[in-house]
This record gives sequence, C-alpha cells and structure tokens, in this order.
Amino acid sequence: MASYTEELQKPKLRELLETSTELLEEVEAATQPTGSKPIQEKVRKALSLLENASDMLSQLDLFSRNEDWEEIASADLKYLMLPALKGALTLKLVGPSKRLDLLRDAREHFMNFLIQSHNYHVAEFQLPWTQSSSPEGDPAAATSDSLEHNLVAMASQRQSKIQRYKQKKAVEQRLSSLKSAVVSGQADDERVREYYLLQLRRWISISLDEIESIDQEIEILRERDSLGEASASPMSTEERPPLKPFVLTRSVAQAQVFGSGYPSLATMTVNDWYEQRQKGEVSQSVQEAEKETPPPGTLALSEQEEPDLEQKEDDDENALHRMQEWDDWKDTHPRGYGNRQNMG
Repeated sequence: MASYTEELQKPKLRELLETSTELLEEVEAATQPTGSKPIQEKVRKALSLLENASDMLSQLDLFSRNEDWEEIASADLKYLMLPALKGALTLKLVGPSKRLDLLRDAREHFMNFLIQSHNYHVAEFQLPWTQSSSPEGDPAAATSDSLEHNLVAMASQRQSKIQRYKQKKAVEQRLSSLKSAVVSGQADDERVREYYLLQLRRWISISLDEIESIDQEIEILRERDSLGEASASPMSTEERPPLKPFVLTRSVAQAQVFGSGYPSLATMTVNDWYEQRQKGEVSQSVQEAEKETPPPGTLALSEQEEPDLEQKEDDDENALHRMQEWDDWKDTHPRGYGNRQNMG
C-alpha cells in the first residue's frame, strides 16, 4: 500500500516537462546574472526534473526508431524536446566544472535531439558533421581547391543561417497564436499536433545555431589552453640564449654602394651604455664642480681689473656725449657750411 501511495505522489511525466520548461523560460527572461545563486538553483532544478523525465520516458518506451513523427501521438510529440531542453540548460550552468566539459555535454544533448529529429523526419536539415565534412577525393586536389571550397562553404552557411532565422521567426509567430488555445485545452487534436511540431522545428533551428557557437567556443578554449601550456613550458628568460643580430642581404649590398647612412655601427647595447653612463656620472660631477670653483689667483686678478672697467665705462659715456653733440650740430648746419675755398 505504501509503494502505491508513493507512486501516486510522484510527479507525472507531463508535469516534469512543464515545470522544467517554465524554469527555463524564467531563467531566459531573468535580469539577474546567469551566475547568480537563484538562477543557478533554477537551472539545476530544471536539469534534475529533466533527468527524471528521461528515466520515466525510457521506462515507458514511448518511441521507436522505426517510427515517423506522423505515427507518434499528438500528446507525446512534446517529449521529443527533452534532449534540446537539457542542452539549453547545460549551457547556462556556471559551476566548479570546466567550461569545456559543459560545452561538450551541451553539444551532446543537442546532437542527440537533432539525430532523433532527423530519424523521425520532423524537418529537412543537414546534421552538423555533414555540413563540416571535407570533400572526398584526391588530397592534392582538395588542397589546391581549399580556398574556393571554403568560400563556397561560408556562403552556403550564411545562406542557411538566414533561412533558419526567417523560418524561426515565422514559427514563433504561429506558436504565439496557437499557445493560448493549447494551454487552455480548447484546441483540437490537429492544432495540438501542429503546435508541438512547430515547437520541435523551433528547437531544431536553435540546436543548429547553438552547436555552431559551441564549436567556435571550444576551438577558442583549446587554443587558449595550448597557448597557456606553451608559455609555461619554455625556459626562463635567464636561460634563453642572447639574440644574434642579423643583416639583410639587400641592406649589405646597398651599404657597399651608397654607404651605411650613419657614421658607424653600434659598439655596445643600450644596457651597456646605461651602466657606463652611471659609472661616469660621478667623475663628471667632480669635473663640473672643479670647473665652477675659480682658483684663488683668478679672484685677485678680477679685483685688480675693477678700476680698469670703471675707466672704460667713463670713456664710453664721453664718446656717446660727443656723438650726440655732433648729431645736434648737423641738424642746424647744412652740408658744406663754412667751406669758402671753392667760392667764385
């Protein structure tokens, strides 16, 4: 009797899916940082509910690989979204585990969802490894045409992203018009089926975009880790051999014809010059002090020359006075005044 009561108290599969979906919507609409404690608690709770739902789904054995989505009951179509929901919630985890491990787990969830959707023919799309696979054939031919192949791949990838974006917007508009009727239970079986099918196609588009972003982030993290290992492994700067100067051949030939363009080549490094400069500062300061301090005989000589300087200043003043008088006389006497020798 106790086991039967416990079975009745357990949440149903539908409730687990609805609760986890609501928690994911709350996390995506929250204004708090993703790493905050309330958000992380919601993420972990939703992931725990989805794990329980996956266990219940495997026990019920609702789906078969030989079936098509048209053969699945309308009420059971929504359970195909479980792997995609796990991937979206795993990307929002921030914990002690490494980011690279979380990205790999999320990619695995999204890939499981895409493979499942591809097997049930929910929509027409190419799996990520098919899009990134290298062309078969001669390796030399592939190498020669790598640039052209990359350009074509980039153009097709951009076009597919634009097409997915347009399809996603159209699906979201249709979902918003069907959601109220489906949630309230007023929609018929055909509308319910359309609603969950559109949900699956929306998550297919999200999964393809997320896998592309995950692959790019994984590549960045791997390069960062490799650079960190490379920077830690080399020997220290003290153990590194000194760099040897090198001269370009063209510069040598040009210098032989036109000259180096400067007086001489460098004979010491900057560090050697700085050390030599420091050592020479003491002797240079002593020499400058000796230059600034006059000898005793010079002081006595300067005292003797003071009267001569005063006499020179007086002579300069007399000469200036005579020049001023001559200028005044020329102003009052015209040129040739007093010259009586050549008069007729």
